[in-house]
Amino acid sequence: MCATENRENIKDTQDMENVAARVRELRKLIEYHSNAYYNADSPEIEDDEYDALMRELRGLEEKYPRLRDDNSPTVKVGGAASSKFDSVTHEVPMQSLQDVFSLEEVEEFCAKFPNAEFVVEKKIDGLSVSLEYTDGILTRGSTRGDGRVGEDITENLLTIASIPHRINTSAKFIEVRGEVYMPRKTFAALNEYQEENGLKTFKNPRNAAAGSLRQKDAAITASRSLDIFVFNVQQARGVEFTTHSQALEFLAKCGFRVSPEFAVVKNYSEAAQAIGKIGSQRGELEYDIDGAVVKINDLNLREEVGVTSKFPKWAVAFKYPPEQKETTLRDIEVTVGRTGVLTPTGVFDPVMLAGTSVGRASLHNQDYITQKDIRIGDMVVLRKAGEIIPEVVSVAKHCGGEPYVLPEFCPSCGDKVFRLKDEAALRCVNPECPAQLLRNIIHFASRDAMDIEGMGPAVIEQLIARGMVNSPADIYKLTPEDVASLDRMGKKSAQNLVNSVEKSKSNALYRLIFALGIRHIGEAASRQLSEQFGSMQALMNASPEDFAAIEGFGEVMAQSVCDYFSTVHARELTARLAEYGVNMEARSDEGSAADSQALSGLTFVITGTLDGMTRDEAKALIVANGGKASSSVSKKTSYLLAGENGGSKLTKAEELGVKIISLDELREMLGNS
Repeated sequence: MCATENRENIKDTQDMENVAARVRELRKLIEYHSNAYYNADSPEIEDDEYDALMRELRGLEEKYPRLRDDNSPTVKVGGAASSKFDSVTHEVPMQSLQDVFSLEEVEEFCAKFPNAEFVVEKKIDGLSVSLEYTDGILTRGSTRGDGRVGEDITENLLTIASIPHRINTSAKFIEVRGEVYMPRKTFAALNEYQEENGLKTFKNPRNAAAGSLRQKDAAITASRSLDIFVFNVQQARGVEFTTHSQALEFLAKCGFRVSPEFAVVKNYSEAAQAIGKIGSQRGELEYDIDGAVVKINDLNLREEVGVTSKFPKWAVAFKYPPEQKETTLRDIEVTVGRTGVLTPTGVFDPVMLAGTSVGRASLHNQDYITQKDIRIGDMVVLRKAGEIIPEVVSVAKHCGGEPYVLPEFCPSCGDKVFRLKDEAALRCVNPECPAQLLRNIIHFASRDAMDIEGMGPAVIEQLIARGMVNSPADIYKLTPEDVASLDRMGKKSAQNLVNSVEKSKSNALYRLIFALGIRHIGEAASRQLSEQFGSMQALMNASPEDFAAIEGFGEVMAQSVCDYFSTVHARELTARLAEYGVNMEARSDEGSAADSQALSGLTFVITGTLDGMTRDEAKALIVANGGKASSSVSKKTSYLLAGENGGSKLTKAEELGVKIISLDELREMLGNS
């Protein structure tokens, strides 16, 4: 072999190694983002970015057949069944659709079937589900999962008003497929509620719908006003169809909401017109779509054409490109939410996007601003994420502004702000911050905190509006005459409320600690702090190391307590409460959460994301009830407390036969205390 041929072989080998490395990297990235999208209902990238990764991987696998793998994301359907629900094996697989991104690709698809009719439908952006009816009665509903195995969510689906519980049909059995979605108005109201109450907001309506539908508590699903469009008959016994459009008409007569305004077309030209019409409606619809689907209408022809392991060969999904426009960033406004988070909002020259005028968009946090290097005065590129939420895609041109840095002090109260560990947001922890005052006082007076009977949100709102209460401490200087001056408050009710305020002064110390609303510190952790330090003064003088030494206390909890008591306002508040006679000492008769010893002798390991509680809070709860919290699974582990996306600890627990429980089951062990 000559030297030139040898060099070329070496180069070819290196090139193949580079391609193989890129393929592995793409598969890992796509698996990660698929899990975030399908299973965690919390996507981290936009659909078009995900599609670009998938297109690149598919192109490499087609060019280099030796790199193909049956476990590649290009072969598998995206989701997986959650352990929260019973599994359902789909008799007819619930496949994905082959995406195309140009009308030329749609034309190529149609050209393969020159004499065929096609149906063009909106591709609703929601969660795909199966509904099974036996003798006309809905007997089971499930998610798609990985296409072959999904989750039984019948109880949750029954709460959706547009899903018929009974249909009028002679068919002995029929299974239909539909897309559960959240209307845009419902999504906007839900996110507003989540933000006002310090809860996690959803990125788009699709993920809000998925998160709502996969709740263990069907009452939560019912409260979210979900809807559905049904778009396919998966299987049927006792009724037959020759075309897809005929099946849709049958479903409509049965009482289902079917694919809205579907069109039967005879060729590519008519299909392109239908796709264009749907595209022009995107900004005006009450629901999100992420494309248009083109399907062969003839069901017998579909059988002949067949399917792959992931896609039917008789359909494609045309994906609309996200609309983007350039505009100028004129200002960045910083507001303080009810939980103390500082939120920067960009103010732009208004532009039309997806049918509406956009002049403002959240810039989220300092990391987001720094990563994109967003500066006041810049020319930026805007788009609507999920066709609804405006966002900055990138900076098109810097126009002389300085790098933007969020303020070090709260715009509402002037106190120093903190960035807690594992959080991207800056947060004001001042308990008297005006922006947080209402929420803080509602919590302070609540039953599990200072338990001030009669002081509900409506009363507190009036007290704040009239300037009578500007701090939790001001509650203790209220007179019966002050309270009686409020709307719909008589003398007797006013006196009862003041008596309840007076009674709260003698509460146990842990109640006061909990009432202060220190981030990451729940009732169980408050009991531990009271028991460990014995007085408010000792607690305020403790160091992060002192807190971290408490069993079950994590670094995040320890730092949170230190940050809170390092503020002048927190120390002034506790001093004022002491002056008014509020108890500042732990008493011997307080007891602790561990008195029941409900978890004595048991060792717990925690994994995954718990619904409604942080891991540190769960550790504190376990320790406070006599249990031990460990960081690794072994044969000595009594229980694995598992949330979503449990990872390697879940696998090891299954291998060792360790019992796996949910947060609800832990609460049952504690008697729901």
